[in-house]
Amino acid sequence: MSAPNVQLLLTGNELMTGDIVDSNSAMMAQILKELGLKVNRKVTVADDLALLVSEITYMASTSDLLIINGGLGPTVDDLTAQALALALGVELSQHPQALSHLTHWCLQRGTELNAPNLKQAILPKGCQIIANSRGSAVGFYVRYKDCDIYCTPGVPHELKAMLIEQIVPLIAKKIPSDLITEVTRLQVFGLGESSLQKAIDEQLPNWPTEIELGFRAGMPLLEIKLTTNTKQGLALKSLWQKKLVKVLGDHLIAEVQGKPKSLAEHLLNQLQQHNIKVTTAESCTGGLIASTLTEISGSSSSFEAGFVTYSNEMKTAMLDVPASVLAQEGAVSEAVVIAMAQGALLKSKADIAIAVSGIAGPNGGSKDKPVGTVWFAWGRLGDIKTQCLQLPYKRRQFQQFVAAIGLDLLRRYQQNLTTIPNYIAERAFPPQ
Repeated sequence: MSAPNVQLLLTGNELMTGDIVDSNSAMMAQILKELGLKVNRKVTVADDLALLVSEITYMASTSDLLIINGGLGPTVDDLTAQALALALGVELSQHPQALSHLTHWCLQRGTELNAPNLKQAILPKGCQIIANSRGSAVGFYVRYKDCDIYCTPGVPHELKAMLIEQIVPLIAKKIPSDLITEVTRLQVFGLGESSLQKAIDEQLPNWPTEIELGFRAGMPLLEIKLTTNTKQGLALKSLWQKKLVKVLGDHLIAEVQGKPKSLAEHLLNQLQQHNIKVTTAESCTGGLIASTLTEISGSSSSFEAGFVTYSNEMKTAMLDVPASVLAQEGAVSEAVVIAMAQGALLKSKADIAIAVSGIAGPNGGSKDKPVGTVWFAWGRLGDIKTQCLQLPYKRRQFQQFVAAIGLDLLRRYQQNLTTIPNYIAERAFPPQ
């Protein structure tokens, strides 16, 4: 049995003018995908009654599941209930359950249940209420032309709660029993999408169609999703996931269980398991590596101090980098980042360090050291590793990527991984 045909209808003048960016459809598609459902069509229309009636009528006749998002509020441009009633050929009436919700909502907040608020209880006759635990406007459900129609609020956090708490359980009951959805997420760093796809094409040319591969580029981690929707796919997934993990090699950060973790969280977990303390010595990143670590609760168990030494004078004053080395080699050099790492280790008494010094641009480069040049030094006292890269990114991207590479180099050091990826083979995150 095939999966239901799913369509989305979004309404709002703000969406059409660009005043509001549509993030709701992406959220809905992601949540539905977890059920094995794929959105086949998405339409966005203005707050126009005739347009809404026309689209609802057409989409209900061509889909099995239609989610209408927006237009449930108290103002004159909230037209979803009226449009749906016209499409169904039914009257609007005050729904007692919706009225009860509104009354309770207003009492909790000490506000008046006025005429505009009461508009949110005037719904198509015969509809079923979908509870809204976060806002005043209830959702509602109808069955029309063999299509299940769910009307949802436009406020993102209200929509998300309604989907997860109310709508998904209702939809799940109607999904064919032979559709079994399982999603596995793998987090990767140091490989771009095209490089990874090329490796899969070459090393796993017979990838089974029963397992859908998806890629989502982020900053800094690339996420790979393996999705199966059938019993056959589920039976194959374990074997092919092992083959894929072998292709990923030491670029694989982790298999995601629940909420994805950041690169800093993965590193801190390693450090905490082995009671290891880390310190940072940063120039071009301005403390971004330390900030990325300390935004995580509990990071103080592994991170006690970091150093932002932007000028040459501060590199000498705070980290004891010899002025003669700075004068001879320049701030962006192997000798200086080694001295920065050593100074940070001695000052903080940490176990391992990461030091970075580079030219973020757009100015400051030279023929020998162009904009984008960055030196890394990492490791323990007596075991400092170094690497120089040329990163062709704008200033903010440069800083973000340098910080991410610094965290990854520490991760690799902790895992005794000696190979260093070609981090600049292609962009590892979308341009900004």
